[in-house]
Amino acid sequence: MNRQTFQGLALALMIGASATALNANAQTSQPWLDPKLDPDTRADLVVKAMTQDEKLTLVFGYFGADMKPKYTRIDGALPGSAGYVKGVPRLGIPEQWQTDAGVGVATQGSAKEFRERTALPSGLATTATWNPDLAFKGGAMIGSEARDSGFNVMLAGGVNLTREPRNGRNFEYGGEDPLLAGTMVGAQIKGIQSNHIVSTIKHYALNNQETGRFVVSSNIGDAEARTSDLLAFQIAIEASDPHSVMCAYNRVNSVYACENDWLLNTVLKKDWGYKGYVMSDWGAVHSGSKAVNAGLDQQSAGRAFDKQDFLGDVLKADLASGAVSGARLDDMARRITRALFASGVVEKPVKIAPIDLKANGAVSQADAEEAMVLLKNEGGVLPLARTAKTIAVIGGHADAGVLSGGGSSQVYPAGGRAVQGLMPATWPGPVIYYPSSPLKALRKRFPNATITYADGTDPAAAAKLAAASDLTVVFADQWATESEDVPSLALPRNQDAMIAAVAAANARTVVVLETGGPVTMPWLAKVPAVLAAWYPGTSGGEAIARVLTGEVDASGRLPVTFPASEAQLPRPKLDGDPKKPDDKFDVDYAIEGAAVGYKWYDLKKLEPLFPFGHGLSYSRFAYSDLKAQDNNGVLTVSFAVKNVGARAGKDVPQVYVSPKAGGWEAPQRLGGFKKVDLAPGASTTVTVTVDPRLLSVWDAKAHGWSIAAGDYAVSVGASSRASAATTTVSLKAQALPVGPLAK
Repeated sequence: MNRQTFQGLALALMIGASATALNANAQTSQPWLDPKLDPDTRADLVVKAMTQDEKLTLVFGYFGADMKPKYTRIDGALPGSAGYVKGVPRLGIPEQWQTDAGVGVATQGSAKEFRERTALPSGLATTATWNPDLAFKGGAMIGSEARDSGFNVMLAGGVNLTREPRNGRNFEYGGEDPLLAGTMVGAQIKGIQSNHIVSTIKHYALNNQETGRFVVSSNIGDAEARTSDLLAFQIAIEASDPHSVMCAYNRVNSVYACENDWLLNTVLKKDWGYKGYVMSDWGAVHSGSKAVNAGLDQQSAGRAFDKQDFLGDVLKADLASGAVSGARLDDMARRITRALFASGVVEKPVKIAPIDLKANGAVSQADAEEAMVLLKNEGGVLPLARTAKTIAVIGGHADAGVLSGGGSSQVYPAGGRAVQGLMPATWPGPVIYYPSSPLKALRKRFPNATITYADGTDPAAAAKLAAASDLTVVFADQWATESEDVPSLALPRNQDAMIAAVAAANARTVVVLETGGPVTMPWLAKVPAVLAAWYPGTSGGEAIARVLTGEVDASGRLPVTFPASEAQLPRPKLDGDPKKPDDKFDVDYAIEGAAVGYKWYDLKKLEPLFPFGHGLSYSRFAYSDLKAQDNNGVLTVSFAVKNVGARAGKDVPQVYVSPKAGGWEAPQRLGGFKKVDLAPGASTTVTVTVDPRLLSVWDAKAHGWSIAAGDYAVSVGASSRASAATTTVSLKAQALPVGPLAK
């Protein structure tokens, strides 16, 4: 070791020793900065050291983007971001930099420059994978991009059930079943927070349509809510411990969600024992002391979207008058700081760092591939025959890219927008196609074929091209976005007529759907194959091509029922008038109660277009040896799955449970599921444990869950309408706690 190296090493050791000493001194004078203490203790200590103004700093947020002349971004906020909350530097409490949303790091549309980031497939698409491990990996990826973009709070975790298939934000959410939605969204939240940042879960609760979202009242009974929408939140919260809950715009039983004592105090904080903080949605606060005393802990972007700084100057006046107690303000600050300690935000400050978009694009692609649902495949049209010499690709801007959902969750892609000039160009747009072209991906895989593209706007021209081709792939899409619902489940822009014309011209027509949710298909009987690709994300074009060509199995399963027509819905006509956004109205969810999605179809004996859980594979699977046992009050189900096809494939066996004596909101409930990957001839034994709440009814008198004694049917199958085997198990009467179940 030369003298210069020795001196450098000695200096480094001195600096390290000094830093250690300073850190030790800081922890002695500010013990809440000691990571060895638990988050609750640390939060208690730091709140005791705060002044009232410092506590008030933590409960009020600012918008992170300019909306001139109405609002100018304040210093400290990251440009084009969703929000910003000042820190308390005197006490080592960092600022909160907030970003939308659930599919990746978004940029607000008013920004001058847009962050180019990786977009996952839509939330509904991720749920269609029925693969929690994949959801975790996707969450971990977008959480890492949030951290490396300088954000420590991600406004993700949409888990509102699909009560209304026309809801413009269904693409952000987790489908129609509380177990599936809670499990999948919970896994993604857990992945996001593995990056030592805060994730929300949202929009709490019953935010089931965008029409009239600021004024609509979602009316429902206590038991019905707890057995459906609230159960999805509860399962996700227990699975992931999201450090913040975002309360919704809508009213619930006539009371705004962000000032709803029953939702926030009784259910969330008391019954479920939630320790995190409740932040408002942007523009969802309507009062000061009423909201605060009902359980709201932080006002988001108040100055930009709410009528007053309700948790700013108004709250300070309410504290002075006694309308809000000092103890309640302490609780608000404690919950926020606890989240910052529990997440690791304090110990691991965020900083802007390089992002590996190629590697992250591969994560998105893997998600998209498992998300795609093969709805129909007659005559072995798929995978696409490699012998085809002429292929027509029609519609959906497939020559340029793949569609994404709009609104605040919009991620701007690397490489820019694939299609220019689409409307709307501003909120709730813009309409953005990601530059991952299915046409280019198919041409790469069929180098010896002639693949011709037509935009599909002229049905006659499209039919002429189809007639001259060996096979045809039609891309049809429907854009959905925040702040408005789709007007109907029919494909827009005359696409139904175009598909019918193409199918009449070529019997080997495949339809690929890029949509935010279910659509009707009047042409279904005329086409042999349909693939639901949803909004497939940054690498969607490649993913679609790999599924169409059989490079990967088609392994997605429907997280929502596809109705045969809107007449089958609990509300055939959407409630509210988009032209009168300020007129209050009610939606009667007592019509279906807890019978959401497939449960409604089962209850009313309706035949859907495609049932919940449906999805075909390129292989075939068989189930056998079904067993169900009551193990000290816990129902365990096991069965064997065998790949009886000629190729490797993935399957999602689903367990459904049903009381033989009835008494539930519908004949059956999803009790468990497991995605398996099997080689030809291979088999595996699957064991699932059924959450006792899925065997229970809500007992209002006992304020808890109750399992009725008796016989229960347990079935396993490929969808809610495809039971392969059924057995019976006898369960004893059992009372369950309202809060988290023992693990």
